Amino acid sequence: MESKAAVETVEAIGASVSALAVFVDRAVGSVPLNGDEVPRGSSVPGLDPLRDQADAYLDRLAELARTEARLAALKVQLVAGYARTEKAMTPPAASPQDCMVRDMAVTAEVAGVLTISERAAGNLQVEANILTAGRPLTMAALQAGAISWQHARIMVDETENLDPAGAAELEAHFLDPDAPDPARGCPAGELVPCRFRAKVRTWRERHHPGSIEKRHARSSADRRVEYTPDSDGMAWFSAYLPAAQAVGIWNRTTDAARAMQGPGEARTLTQLRADVTSTWLLTAGRRPKAEGNTGSAIDGITDEFGAVPSPAAQALVTVPVFSLLGLTGEPAMLDGYGPIPPSMARALVAGGAASFLRVLTDPRDGAPLEIGHISYRLTKPMRQWLRLRDAKCTFPACNNHSLDNDADHLLAWARGGPTGISNLGQSCPKHHRLKHNSGWTPAAASTNDPPGWTSPAGRHYRSEQPDWEPPHWPPQIQAMLDHLDPPDEGDPCTPEIHGVTERPVAEVPFGNGHEAA
Repeated sequence: MESKAAVETVEAIGASVSALAVFVDRAVGSVPLNGDEVPRGSSVPGLDPLRDQADAYLDRLAELARTEARLAALKVQLVAGYARTEKAMTPPAASPQDCMVRDMAVTAEVAGVLTISERAAGNLQVEANILTAGRPLTMAALQAGAISWQHARIMVDETENLDPAGAAELEAHFLDPDAPDPARGCPAGELVPCRFRAKVRTWRERHHPGSIEKRHARSSADRRVEYTPDSDGMAWFSAYLPAAQAVGIWNRTTDAARAMQGPGEARTLTQLRADVTSTWLLTAGRRPKAEGNTGSAIDGITDEFGAVPSPAAQALVTVPVFSLLGLTGEPAMLDGYGPIPPSMARALVAGGAASFLRVLTDPRDGAPLEIGHISYRLTKPMRQWLRLRDAKCTFPACNNHSLDNDADHLLAWARGGPTGISNLGQSCPKHHRLKHNSGWTPAAASTNDPPGWTSPAGRHYRSEQPDWEPPHWPPQIQAMLDHLDPPDEGDPCTPEIHGVTERPVAEVPFGNGHEAA
C-alpha cells in the first residue's frame, strides 16, 4: 500500500510540474512586446498586466523552490527506504568483506537509477540515513519546503561528530521557533546556504562539547600549503592555516591591493590581490635591487622591497571579558572568520596588537552599545561597530566581506537621516549603486540588527542578525551569585547583582574618536 501511495505521489508531482510548465509557456507568449500597450504604474490588481505578470512569475518561482525541497525530501525517503529494504531481504553477511560488497552493490544500484557517480550516490545514502533516522526537525522542514536541500546537507555536515543530544539542540535552535533559545533574524530557509552554514558553524563552535582549544591544536597540526594544476596555463595555490594567520594575510593583501587602485590602474581588486600575493611570496628574502636596476616586473609590480604599499589591515576580535581573563573557555569571534579559541584571541590582543582591534562584550548580555554622532562624517569607532554588527554586505545573498563595503545612510542625510548606527548600513560597491539607482531600498536597522531590504516588486527580505549570546560566567562567580537573592522578575541580570554599572554612550571606550571620511 505504501509503495502504491509513493508511486501515485510521484505521478501527481509530475503532473503538477507539467501543468506549471504549460502555464509558463502561455505566460511568456502573452507578454506584449511593447510596454506602452498596457497601463503602467497602478497597484490595483488587473490594471497593470505586466506588474501582475511579474508578480505571478515570482510567486511561481517561490512555489517551485518549495516543490524542489519537497522532491528532495521524497528522494531522501526513497533512497533510505531502498537501502533498508535491501538490508532486510539479504541474509546476514558471513564476513566484513561480504558486508562491504553488499553495500557497494546497493550504492551502485542507486547511482545507476539516478545517473550519478557512485561517490555521489554513497554520499546521498549517508545523508539520507542521517536525515531519516536522526534529524527529524530538518526532515520535517525539508518536507514542508521551508528549507532547501542545500540547507539540509549543511545541517548533516555541521552535526557530524555531535552526540544525539547536541545534534537535537542545534536543530532546535535553527528550526524550532518554540525552542528556549531560537536563532535571531530571518528563518533558516531565508538565508542563502553559505550564510546559513556560517551561522550554524558559529553556534556549533560555541556549544560543542569538546574544547575548542583541543580541537584547534589537533587541526593546527594539519596546516599545509597545496598546489593544484588547472587548465589554460593556470593553477590553484592554497594554504590551510590557523584562522588568525589566514585572516591577517587576507586583510593585509586586500589593503595593499586597495592602495594600488587609481585612475591609471586597469586591474580589478581581485586581480590586484593575486598579483600582490604572488609578488610578496616570490620576493620574500631577496635583497633590494641596486639603485638604477629596475629588475623584473609582474604586470607593473616590481619585485623590489617597498614597491607595493602594505599598511597593516585591521581585524576585529570580539572577546567575552571573562574569556579574555582566562576564567572561561568560550570562543571569541574573529571578524571575517567566526569562532576562534580564546587563547588565540588573547594572543592577538596581548599588548594591543596593531592589526587587531579588541572588542569586549558586556558580561550581562554579550552585546556592545550603540555609538551615535551628530555630523555627517563617521568616526572610526562607528565604522568598526558597523563591521561588528553587519560583518558583511547587508544585501540578501551577498557575502562580500566588511572590509570591502561602504558605510551608507539608510535615510539620506539630506532628508533628515541622522548619522547614528541605527541609520547606517554597509553595502558592497555593487549593491550600494543598486540602492541609489533602482527600486531596491533598505529597511530600518537598530543597534544590533542590520537592515533588511525591500525589492522593486514589493517583496521584503529580512535581515540576517548575529546570534548574540550572554557570556559564560566563571564557576566561582556563578556560585557566589547563587547565594544571593534572585533578581527582580523581568530583570535577570541587574547591575547591582553582577557588580556592573551602566555607562553613558559617550564613555564607551571604542577607538580614539578621530573622524574618517
